[in-house]
This record gives sequence, C-alpha cells and structure tokens, in this order.
Amino acid sequence: MSLGRARAVALVGLTGVPVDVEVDARSGLPGMSLIGMPDRALGEAVERVRSALGNSGCDLPARRLTINLSPAALPKQGSGFDLAIALAVLAALGIVPREGVAATVFVGELALDGRLRPTAGVLPAVLAARDAGVHTVVVPTANSAEAALVTGIRSLGMSSLREVAIHAGARISVKPVEPLLQSEQSFESDHTPELSDLADVIGQSDAIDGLITAAAGGHHLFLLGPPGSGKTMLAKRLPGILPELSTEEAMQVACVRSLSQAVNLTTIDLRPPFEAPHHTATAAALVGGGSVIRPGAVTRASGGVLFLDEAPEFHASVLDCLREPLETGSVTILRATTRATFPARFQLVMAANPCPCGNYGMPRSECSCAPMARRRYLARLSGPLLDRVDIRLTVARATTSRGPMANDAPVTSAQVRDRVIIARGAARERLRQTPWTINADVAGAYLTGSNLRLPRSVTKPIDMGVERGNLSLRGYDRVLRVAWTIADLDGSTSPSLEHVGRALFLRQGVPT
Repeated sequence: MSLGRARAVALVGLTGVPVDVEVDARSGLPGMSLIGMPDRALGEAVERVRSALGNSGCDLPARRLTINLSPAALPKQGSGFDLAIALAVLAALGIVPREGVAATVFVGELALDGRLRPTAGVLPAVLAARDAGVHTVVVPTANSAEAALVTGIRSLGMSSLREVAIHAGARISVKPVEPLLQSEQSFESDHTPELSDLADVIGQSDAIDGLITAAAGGHHLFLLGPPGSGKTMLAKRLPGILPELSTEEAMQVACVRSLSQAVNLTTIDLRPPFEAPHHTATAAALVGGGSVIRPGAVTRASGGVLFLDEAPEFHASVLDCLREPLETGSVTILRATTRATFPARFQLVMAANPCPCGNYGMPRSECSCAPMARRRYLARLSGPLLDRVDIRLTVARATTSRGPMANDAPVTSAQVRDRVIIARGAARERLRQTPWTINADVAGAYLTGSNLRLPRSVTKPIDMGVERGNLSLRGYDRVLRVAWTIADLDGSTSPSLEHVGRALFLRQGVPT
C-alpha cells in the first residue's frame, strides 16, 4: 500500500476551502474510485484523469486506486480538481516524489490528451490558497494572468499534465504541446460597457437630477416613460458617474467574473459593473443557483448597477426575488447539502413604459390599451418591491423646449462624477463612526435617532404623508435618506425643508 497527497481548493460561493486529495494505491481488482461528496462533473474526473495520465506517458499499473477528497463532508463541484487528483495519483505510484506536490495547490481541468483547460474560479481559488498559507499554486496557462493578480503567492501557469509532472520531479520525456487558451468568443455580458457621456442626454433635466442623486447616495431608481424618452440611455450612463471601486471591491467583482467564467481576467477593473438581463431571465439567472451553483445577475452587478429594462415584462415571481437582496445586500443559495452566499450590493434601475403600447398620457399620442390592461401592466411591479425603490421619475419625450433646441449647457459625466465623489465624501465623514458609508444604507433608526434627527418643521411634509397613508414607514426612512443625499450635493450640513420637499418629489414622481 502507498499513499499520495496533493492539495486543491473547493469553492462554496466565493469562499475557498482547502481540500486534501488523498490517493491510496494497493493491489486488487484494477480500478479507480472517487469519494468525498463529488458532484457529477467531479465524479467524471476519474475517466479524464485516466486518459490524461495515459496520454502524458504515465500509464497506470494494475492497482486499485481509492481517491478521497477531504474534508469528506464538504460538497465539492466542478472540474477544477482534475490536476490535483492526477498529481496525487502520481505521488501514490511513486512517479513523482511526494514532497514535490505536498506544499503546492493544483487547480485545473484536464483534457483527454493531458493538456490543461481554462478553469472557472481560479482567482478566488488562488486567494483562498494564499489565505491558507500556501506559497505556490499551479494553474492552466490560460489562467496564469488571472492568478498573477493575487499578490503574496507564487503562481505557475502550465500547459499540460506532463509539464506539471516534470516540474514536480517525474522522470518522463519532455514533449512540448500547444496550450489550450480561453476562447475569444466566451460569454461576456454588459459587465463593463463602454462608458457613454451624460452630455449626450439632452432635455431631461429632472431625470438627470434624479440620476445624479441616485449616484451620490447609492439609491435605487425607477424610470417611467414612453419609448424613445431616453430611459435606457440614462441607465447606461449611471456607471460613468459613479466613483471608482475600492481595491477590495474591485477584487470581489473580479472573483465573481472569474467564477462566472465571463471574461479572461488580466487586470483588476476599477469601473463599476453593469448588468442588464433580458426580461425572459429566470429566478436562477437573476439571483443565482442551478445544479452547479453559480452567481446570478444580482451578484455580477454587485458594486455597480443592475438594469431591468421593460421591468413589467419580467415574471412577477422573478422580480419579487429581488426583495431580500435589496434589503440585505447578499444572496444565499440553499441546497440539501450545501449553502452558498454571494454578494449582491447593487444599485437597481428599473425602466417601464406607462402601458403595453407605451403611449398612455403622452400628448399627441393615442393609447390603444384598455384601462384594465394599463392597470394590470404596472401591477406586475409589486408594492413591496417599489417600496424599496427610493427615486421614481416620469421621463417625458423631449420636445423643442426640452430637446436639442434647449439652451441648457450639457453637463458631462466627469463633472457629475466630481460632484458625486464630493457628496459621498461628506456622507462618509458624517457616518465615520457607523458601519455605513453611503446614505442609502443608513438604518432608519439612526436617521430618526438623536444623531441625525431633523426638526418637525423640516419633516412636516413626510409626517403628513405617513398620516394620510401615502407613505409607509419604510418610505419615510427612504425619503429622509434621499434628503440627506440632496443636502450633500448642495454642500449643506443638514437637510432643509426644500431638500425634504425635493426628496418627496423624487419619491412620488411616478403616478400610482
């Protein structure tokens, strides 16, 4: 009997857990069995490893091989364990010295010819290896640039199992191979669109003011208007006026992209992400899940913007899945044997037409929708979901007085971004003794407590709104948050009656 060991990383959400791959080689009926709660893709690693070893000049002897993934009670998924299993088998058979693989983490999927395929989740896996005290990690050549983004650990990009085995000390012939690189046509969503300038938007001053307020305070936004009024145009310019991500936030965004296998990462992008799922998206596509748990659109948008165009066309049950992420900033996917938590701290922007045909309430346009059809259309956006949206605006079509012939000088994204950064700095300074950094996250109890409590003469409009039933208590708190943001943009130390009135207008700017 002989034992071989190698190290790998199992990903549970974005959290990496070190895994010991143990192989017991003994006489008996030839075969290879894998234990330790593997999923289907990992269970098929036995055949991939067998073929890859044979095609790499390491034919397996007639031995009984038992492969254990420890801790055995931790569910493991994906094909990224292939390389570690192969190296543990080689160590058990004495083809590579055991000390040559004991201190290294191996991440990668094997092709049948022994080459290493690009693997999803390399970045969070390397981060977990570094945090576990590992000094060296081996990854596929296609992921070497991605692994190199992590400092404090030595990453080696290799193209084949043969190359890795020789590096570990195996005495086999060298045979150069063409590395498998990530396809240039790999899936890539609107994570980081080309940033268009806000100066392109003409004649929508109220909507631009609402967009700036949303950016400064991190508030969610709902835009209601006819086709062609500029709702999508406004939403796509929101990332361009947001501050750059911090290093920690950017690394988290990069880890999500790595796990989604959306892009071949070569740098850490500081731009806020932008995600715009189609209205046919399922709940699993929006919040994450699947047989192999993967992050959804809300996680890919974390740190940036989630844009739902034609929001009433989404299934009502799918939209209601957004309630918890909007409140908690995270998504927890539960399975019978595992639990994965993903970040979901995004800014929600929803856009909708006033009716199915889009012409209701528009001058010089005729609406062909029945009254019941109009009510049913917007009723797909549930009250509890809309109650979590701080700013609601009606966007009208541009006219000669509001459009290209208007005399207002256009404001650029760079100018607005500077204002947003100053406003966020004021909020961060005010909240420096709290766990929050932006106004949208401040707890209602803190807003109405002794620290930030406003006089009744200032809050009178929203007090009356609650008494009349026009505002819920959640809505009351959200109006206060927007009022503080407007005050920060104006350079005021505290909201005035005018700021509260403007915040109330932004809250109730969409007819119900």
